[in-house]
Amino acid sequence: MSELDHTREILSHLVAFPTVSSDSNLQLITYAGDLLSSAGARLSVSLDPSGAKANLFATIGPEGDGGIVLSGHSDVVPVEGQDWTSDPFELTERDGRLYGRGTCDMKGFIAASLAMAPRFAASKLHRPLHFAFTYDEEIGCMGARALVGELRKAGVRPSVATVGELTMMGAIEGHKGCFEYTTEFTGLEGHGSQPDKGVNAIEYAVRYIARLMELGEDLKARTPEDSRFTPPWTTVQVGRIAGGNARNTIPGQCAVEWEMRPVHLDDSDHVKRELSAYVDGVLRPAMRKVCAHADIVMTTIGEVEGLLPVTESEARDIVFELTGAHEAELVAFGTEAGLFQSMGMSAVICGPGSIAQAHKPDEFIAIEQLDTCLTMLGKLHAKMAA
Repeated sequence: MSELDHTREILSHLVAFPTVSSDSNLQLITYAGDLLSSAGARLSVSLDPSGAKANLFATIGPEGDGGIVLSGHSDVVPVEGQDWTSDPFELTERDGRLYGRGTCDMKGFIAASLAMAPRFAASKLHRPLHFAFTYDEEIGCMGARALVGELRKAGVRPSVATVGELTMMGAIEGHKGCFEYTTEFTGLEGHGSQPDKGVNAIEYAVRYIARLMELGEDLKARTPEDSRFTPPWTTVQVGRIAGGNARNTIPGQCAVEWEMRPVHLDDSDHVKRELSAYVDGVLRPAMRKVCAHADIVMTTIGEVEGLLPVTESEARDIVFELTGAHEAELVAFGTEAGLFQSMGMSAVICGPGSIAQAHKPDEFIAIEQLDTCLTMLGKLHAKMAA
């Protein structure tokens, strides 16, 4: 069986595991672990606190530092409410494309990596090759954050990370961070005819959002002169607001879900500091003049570091060598790459498929993209076995 056919076979199994972030990924991790173990890899599996999800970290080649990591997340986004023309959890081929949830985001890269594992294992590598498959990337990179902590604790120090997110096999050297929050407002319910006797949680949420939008405008003036991002400044965005139950009732609860995409961490510190000062100095005191237990609480859902472009990058240079590319780009979407970079690794993003297909009905990956990915991994094998 060719490595491309083997990749398609593996991808069929991976897609059949419905690893939506809300559900378990253990079947997929067990399957991937079995393939890697049969190829001779040394495995480490770590469970999340619930025991329903796991990270898989596997190594082929010598012990020691300086290894290369091939990284992919195992979870996918939901399919509910989407109009698919075929079963999203059954791989379907049409016109040179493989359809199914997760085909491009990002089980295609995982399948290609697993298909190539026996070739790496059959050779004498001069540095370790690691496989890192994580959980819950789609809801805050929870698995990768846990994995990085585990590697630090174990003293495992790879030097390069290639995150196989969907870049059409181009080299990506940077993206903004993705910081997600929920701010909850607790007021005092009452009759709509007596607004002075209640604390309208929605009204205070609106004032909070207005201040957040002001800060968003302020961030434009903090744009670094050399920023290559689009837009070049740190952005803030409100994605959801929920509260109230009737137009004639003073709402006692409201929640605002919002995000920030920082160019650098100083911006996130600035926004959080200014918001805290506004809540402590203006909003909360006004609420508590009417109701002593009124409150505003901000919860951090996830703060995922961005991937910072750097002048010297072994990971980028390796991808240039393997793909023939000469330029690296930046992207708007977030990945786990910044977490690996925070550990001291050189990190790059390069994988099969297009972001234009991600999270949509009839998600697909072109077979040609998988073939190109296998070619890159084949050249990596030649480099590591030289």
